[in-house]
Amino acid sequence: VQLQASGGGLVQAGGSLRLSCAASGFTFSRYVMGWFRQAPGKEREFVAAINWSGHSTAYADSVKGRFTISRDNALNTVYLQLSSLKPEDTALYYCAAYVGLQLPPYPAEYDHWGQGTQVTVSS
Repeated sequence: VQLQASGGGLVQAGGSLRLSCAASGFTFSRYVMGWFRQAPGKEREFVAAINWSGHSTAYADSVKGRFTISRDNALNTVYLQLSSLKPEDTALYYCAAYVGLQLPPYPAEYDHWGQGTQVTVSS
């Protein structure tokens, strides 16, 4: 099982980024996919999740209206579009996979994790 996150970088406040997470080694279309983030000295926190079909999504209140999660099952890839970025969005962003029907916001529920991609937002 492998989850390879990419697309992070340094961006000014108000800017945008698109994160990608390419999956392999499991049946991607059967899994809920989530994005989490972790800033230095803080716990890992939920950002967004999407169900197997892409028709159901969930977001943390802090990113609602600014971030959009999507997936392409043909490419085994999940995306996170980050817009209107703020300095407090600076963190290491992880993708994760969960086998189930819900959209859990808890890291412990997820079965597989990627290595993370760094997003840094300057003021």
